[in-house]
Amino acid sequence: MRLSCLQENLNRGLGVVGRAVATRTTLPITNNVLLATDQSRLKLVATNLEMAISCWIGAKVEDEGAITVPARLLTEFISSLPSEKMDISLSPRTKTLELKCARFEARISGVDAKDFPPIPKIEEGITTRVEIEALRQGISQVVFAAATEESRPVLTGVDTQFEGDLLTLAAADGFRLAVYKLPIAVPVSEKSEVIIPARTLAELNRLMTDQEEPVEITVNPNKSQALFRLKNIELVSQLVQGTFPNYAQLIPQSYNTRAVVDVAEFLRATKTASIFARDGSGIVRLVIAPGGELTPGKMTVSARSEEVGDDVGEIDAIVEGEEAKIAFNGKYLTDVLGVLGEAQVALETTNPSSPGVIRPVGVDNYIHVVMPMFVQW
Repeated sequence: MRLSCLQENLNRGLGVVGRAVATRTTLPITNNVLLATDQSRLKLVATNLEMAISCWIGAKVEDEGAITVPARLLTEFISSLPSEKMDISLSPRTKTLELKCARFEARISGVDAKDFPPIPKIEEGITTRVEIEALRQGISQVVFAAATEESRPVLTGVDTQFEGDLLTLAAADGFRLAVYKLPIAVPVSEKSEVIIPARTLAELNRLMTDQEEPVEITVNPNKSQALFRLKNIELVSQLVQGTFPNYAQLIPQSYNTRAVVDVAEFLRATKTASIFARDGSGIVRLVIAPGGELTPGKMTVSARSEEVGDDVGEIDAIVEGEEAKIAFNGKYLTDVLGVLGEAQVALETTNPSSPGVIRPVGVDNYIHVVMPMFVQW
């Protein structure tokens, strides 16, 4: 293997695949990154057996070849080099990779590429394309609501439904539920539902930052793996097996009180209250009061801790219905308010022990349900 490429391209490519390198593993080779020539490009691959990222960068290839080398060592070395042309060569006999850039050179001992776990090929199944901006917003507004502990594996994923020209993403962790609907550019012929690990979608979101073309999504026929294809990047992920809870029945169909408030003001008041809520199991109390003929309605956001003290914030609200009191975990409110791009949000409540529903004003493709906390008023 002999090739040359630019340091900045190799550095960027290693940054792309680096997040798929295994950290804690029983298979040492997954700590490595695979470098392989692919026609006139250099292909970089990393996998942690749950997901694999491949990235192609431009290179001038003189001799074909492939090798795996420790990912962290290679990444740290490449990132410390000047932005100039690099020459890379492999001695097949000793499995040593030689790297030269400007006045620096290094030799790294590698492991044979054929020992690297094979990356699944996904060529058939359901295939569609989704616009980058819509998918990025959908993932951002859903992925944080997935569970982080593994006690119920299906909840660590995002339920993904393809139907006609609509894609529905839903995540829940037992305390909250986020559902986002977005259009797909290429309609699917049959309805399909899979659970994509939340970590995979968070990674995809990171990879999409400087992309402009639509993402191509392929789910294999037995629904065990999915492929996300971007320009010069492919992400293959295992899917979560199991049945996602029927979340439609968790969304309240009516409300007694609806308060429309400014997202930024609500977020600031909640963050301020959360400082005091830290010692009081995170409880933030909301009191919604309708206005009179001449006075606007208001929402009071407060928190108190027996040891530390208390705080009260007040924001204007357009209130429909009766006065309401409800308490939530402050983190759940700041999580959802922090990802909303809209200026205003509506909070719908029925009573202190029923879930609260948060909907951005002006769009009907997103809904967020939060379970209340029980407090002594």
